[in-house]
Amino acid sequence: MKTAVVICPGRGTYTKTELGYLKRHFRDAALMADFDARRRVAGQDTLTDLDGAATYSVSRHTRGDNASALIYASTLADFRSLQGVEVVAVTGNSMGWYSTLACAGALTAEGGFEVVNTMGTLMQERLIGGQLIYPFVDENWQPDPVKKADLLALVAGIPGLALSIDLGGMLVLAGEEPALKAFEAAVPVVQGRFPMRLANHAAFHTALQAPVAEAGRARLQPGLFGQPELPMIDGRGHVWWPGACDLAALWDYTLGHQVVEAYDFTKAIAHAAREFAPDLFIITGPGTTLGGAVAQSLILANWHGMGSKTDFQSLQNAAPFLVSMGMEDQRRLVTKGD
Repeated sequence: MKTAVVICPGRGTYTKTELGYLKRHFRDAALMADFDARRRVAGQDTLTDLDGAATYSVSRHTRGDNASALIYASTLADFRSLQGVEVVAVTGNSMGWYSTLACAGALTAEGGFEVVNTMGTLMQERLIGGQLIYPFVDENWQPDPVKKADLLALVAGIPGLALSIDLGGMLVLAGEEPALKAFEAAVPVVQGRFPMRLANHAAFHTALQAPVAEAGRARLQPGLFGQPELPMIDGRGHVWWPGACDLAALWDYTLGHQVVEAYDFTKAIAHAAREFAPDLFIITGPGTTLGGAVAQSLILANWHGMGSKTDFQSLQNAAPFLVSMGMEDQRRLVTKGD
């Protein structure tokens, strides 16, 4: 049986093509009824209604209070459908950390939903700042540490702008509108689409989110958290081991550092590769956009000697090791079909 590290996606992954994802893949009717009931009590659209909408709406489906819950439920459904692999660790990108906690067993499915829905709602209510994304690798994903350093120096020189997520070959930057505009004015357009604003995204993983973190700690009690059943790799690359977690520290990280400090997804993937040496890296749905960042992170870590997109494609074509469950042909490699 092949070993696998499971990777949970963050915001921005439930897009137009994912509409109906829960209907297709979520198999626990009682749990979905519970999620819907919780949202109904809170005066929110149910996941069943959102996922079953006739058309996808950017203004509706990308809102933090809606997108976070949709993504969490999709991730959970995919994780539960895995068969024929031995999961050795779980990690995620940004809000994917909350999904990681539930998939690894540190939160129950219901507890994970409470965390995700609460934090997504708080983010949407406040909507502090915004995010954009900009690459430092070329279209062949070759590492360019000098360009990365230059970009980070530029960021440091713009008041109110900060690194939000170190995302493979991309930098996700966050700040208030003047800071974002200053960066956009200072860099060239590359690959025809960057710098790219991220719709309905706040300034995640920066000090601007301190009020959100404070409100989250007030609403979400430490008693929600328990010992995980699987190792978890957080946004610092730190591994939380089953049976050895300081639960107060886990709560504090999740609703503190994870909210207000930069999230190093690149390091999380590098540590997953080196600590667990899995046969497979499985990215749960929804969406397929995280695959590039995972591959770029592995290239930056020189995993199996990869130094470019061409190297990655050669290895992937010879013996697939990166599995994106949002792609039906790849999904079948790790499930029995659902």
